[in-house]
Amino acid sequence: MIPEISVVILCYQEGQRLNSFVNRTVNILKRLLVPWEIVLVANYWNNQDDETPIVAKKISSQANNIKIISKLKEGGMGWDARNGLQEASGQFICLIDGDGQMPPEDIISVYKKIKSENLDFVMTYRIERGDSLIRKINSYTYNLVFRILFPNIKVRDANSKPKIFTQETYFRMHLSSNDWFLDAEMLIQCARMKLKIEEIPVTFDKCANRKSFVKLDAIFEFIKNLLRARIKEFFIKSD
Repeated sequence: MIPEISVVILCYQEGQRLNSFVNRTVNILKRLLVPWEIVLVANYWNNQDDETPIVAKKISSQANNIKIISKLKEGGMGWDARNGLQEASGQFICLIDGDGQMPPEDIISVYKKIKSENLDFVMTYRIERGDSLIRKINSYTYNLVFRILFPNIKVRDANSKPKIFTQETYFRMHLSSNDWFLDAEMLIQCARMKLKIEEIPVTFDKCANRKSFVKLDAIFEFIKNLLRARIKEFFIKSD
């Protein structure tokens, strides 16, 4: 049976914590009363001690509608996400981090909005954040620069998840980012195609079990990618 919704969970270095997050997600999806699937992205670096692939494989072996992607990493978050999205077969495709900061309960909210309002892309924006000061500074600076460079894209929080989009929208996007810029790349491409994008407010919980993988110097990489994308869009619109 073709799933109504596919949920791609980014599981990098979650280990045993992944069990509770997947259990919560499964219980939430069952409440939707539609066919669903989960894609666990458990990619890993060769020189790191990470039990996540083993945990994810055990979880997927217990249900036919839970898939696992477990490869030696060739990139960062964007590379992982693109691997997972390629395996999603649902009419609606939802992308979420598996660290618990983004409550899986928000999947229901974005799913209901995209379906009831016939939208192409729905995302979240964080009205409360349990983040460190560094992450808050990173996010504020990045979103400010994003709004300045792309004033036509009316979103508050480019990197927030869960994000959900139709399968058609996914096929129309040609994603290539291997790092954190993937979130912005999605929005830029959807805006270029004049697709219908909406946001809903969410609360971003504190990540109590591990340190963030996003460091202060990541903001410079974000801004560099944004400037490169802005220049690219100028030439695309000039064709």
